[in-house]
Amino acid sequence: MAEQAKSDASKQRHALSWASDSNYTTTVPSYAWYFLKSQLTPLPQPKGNFDGQTVIVTGANVGLGLEAARTVVRLGASKVILACRDPAKADAARADIEASTGRAPGVVECWQVDVGSLDSVREFCARADKSLTRVDALIANAAVAIPTYVACDGGLESTIAVNVVGALFMAVLLLPSMRRTAARFNVEPRVSFVGSDAHQFARFAERNPPPGRGGILDVFRDPAAMDTDRYNVSKVMILMCARELAARLDGGGGGGGGGDDHPERNPVVVNTLNPGMCRSQLFRHAPFPLDWIVALGVRLVGRSTEVGSRTLVAAAAAGRESHGKYMLDCVVVEGAESPLVRSEEGRAVQVRVFDEIMAELEKVHPGIGKILAGSA
Repeated sequence: MAEQAKSDASKQRHALSWASDSNYTTTVPSYAWYFLKSQLTPLPQPKGNFDGQTVIVTGANVGLGLEAARTVVRLGASKVILACRDPAKADAARADIEASTGRAPGVVECWQVDVGSLDSVREFCARADKSLTRVDALIANAAVAIPTYVACDGGLESTIAVNVVGALFMAVLLLPSMRRTAARFNVEPRVSFVGSDAHQFARFAERNPPPGRGGILDVFRDPAAMDTDRYNVSKVMILMCARELAARLDGGGGGGGGGDDHPERNPVVVNTLNPGMCRSQLFRHAPFPLDWIVALGVRLVGRSTEVGSRTLVAAAAAGRESHGKYMLDCVVVEGAESPLVRSEEGRAVQVRVFDEIMAELEKVHPGIGKILAGSA
């Protein structure tokens, strides 16, 4: 399966570059043509199979997560965990998947988790560690886009708490299970973060906190700092975290993006994918005029959730060639990250963001740094 994904990616890989302003924000004209071309590009049906594998999908009760879980079940996974906040909605999704795929009951399981709650994430991962024989893939899909300040753990604003901190926390806590899976079954487990090209337009002013405001995360605890850039910022941050996680797992860091060709040192593949503009419920809380703009874009060129979910499955099936990389339209695309992410400043910010989050997580889960390093 990974070899097939690698072959397909190699055939279609190409390079991009974006024009940007002085703040490293991608300019609309430089992006518009690619966006339209991408949205109109037919995406391939997922190939390969997930026979014998266990796959965890967060936010799997609706939209892209639901359709990705359905496809993974159809492709033969032995166990698919629907990791959702609402047990009733998860159970309805399970019944829907079973009915549409014809797979026997027991393949799909519903596990409750609130990715915005660190305690909930910790309990979920502890359960996985104790009860799952293997963990082959995590599709970190759960996300929110709420225009108003809603506090999560420690007063952290919900968009950052769910889309970034909770997602990274789950990925790191699942590493021991994934490493055991790699050793026992001779496979390369995958962590796939669902990103967005919204990161191209992030101003990310929070990367330079005003004097006396503390670190970057401290800004996200201030209700007065909430603005319409927050979702974009969350997506540039999770992309940075994915790149840094890949680099740290390879024994590096310092703003890199992975790329170690020695899986015996790090058997876990980390990638980020962009599903494109899809007909989902994500922006149902968007303020005017963003709600109108999104609605118009979706109406004109939006992908169905089934088509968009193919990008999630492609990332979860990808191999070492995707490690530390950004995937568009189901393939690795070099240089597709925003000008900020690829800049010298961006690489420094990447390290700061990752280190700040890990320091916060160390407070609530002592020893998480050792888990990342593979010594716990």
